[in-house]
Amino acid sequence: MGLGRLERLGPSCNRGGIMAKLNYEEILGGEARSLLDHKCKGVPRETIYAAGPNWIDDVLSLSDRRPTVLRNLQTLMNHGRLGGTGYTSIFPVDQGIEHSAGASFAPNPLFFDPAKIVEFAIEGGCNGVATTLGVLGLTARKYAHKIPFILKINHNEFLSMPNRFDQTMFATVKQAFEMGCVAIGATIYWGSAESPRQLKEVSEAFAAAHELGMGTILWCYTRNNGFKVDGVDYGSAADLTGQANHLGVTLQADIIKQKLPTNNGGYNATKHGKTSPLVYSKLTAGDHPIDLCRYQLANCYMGKIPLINSGGESKGASDLADAVKTAVINKRAGGMGLIAGRKAFQRPWKEGLALLNSIQDVYLDGSVTVA
Repeated sequence: MGLGRLERLGPSCNRGGIMAKLNYEEILGGEARSLLDHKCKGVPRETIYAAGPNWIDDVLSLSDRRPTVLRNLQTLMNHGRLGGTGYTSIFPVDQGIEHSAGASFAPNPLFFDPAKIVEFAIEGGCNGVATTLGVLGLTARKYAHKIPFILKINHNEFLSMPNRFDQTMFATVKQAFEMGCVAIGATIYWGSAESPRQLKEVSEAFAAAHELGMGTILWCYTRNNGFKVDGVDYGSAADLTGQANHLGVTLQADIIKQKLPTNNGGYNATKHGKTSPLVYSKLTAGDHPIDLCRYQLANCYMGKIPLINSGGESKGASDLADAVKTAVINKRAGGMGLIAGRKAFQRPWKEGLALLNSIQDVYLDGSVTVA
């Protein structure tokens, strides 16, 4: 779907919770009916806790989370165009570190300015903005009371040679608390040689965040060259990313962020670790994208810890279709929403806002149901 479609959607910005009815057949083409009509059988709808407005009351309020954690997460859930729906649209910008500022912001140099990152999230009707210590520290006094802040505390700085699959702490939990964040975010590269150290660091940070009353969001990524077999990258396989999610919820992440699965069978291809034939013959049989995402959700304590998926990189003309497709898959799998960054900020301002609103419109659309 080209940029012209985004321009036509432009007026949907700044309309509060008012939804623009998307033409799924036009946007998704031949995939529309398969995505909208599919019914999950391997992990049925009746067995999961799908995202909804009562999540904190039904699940987290019965946990050991402190009341201040519940309050801050509810603040996140109540903000923006999706406020009160149980779904989230989070605007993340850590690519200036993870990929390089030039690679990330050259398409739209406005975003070298930290204020523009926060203003874009506000104007786009997002639940919150997740970004770096430098960005939030420079904008906190002006904006921390206007949109929920999520401080990403570790990064892969990507300038070291050779490149490594590692995440290094850039910020402390105390800094997040003092600038008024409702939550912290962190990444673990599960499967990497450095993952045991990252696990320990993040576990300690999450415990400290909960003690101070903040929520926790874990980027649960798989990273190891051994996940690439015969030219196929199984780093986004449903079975491997599902196990990464299960490790993440064990650390008491309140929300899991994961890439959308693109294939399956990572355990079998790598001949590493343990799995069951039932994962493939029953739980994800047929490899429909919603079934694969549902398996990711099942590994998040059957959805009691919510799953949000990544919006992915910007590919240009297909971005709208790709974003809407990802949102439909996540919502129908029972997930809580998307974290979408590059698809939005690497295009002109109004087009980027329109794309964010289109993602949100999927979650506001009652006709898109849990499969």
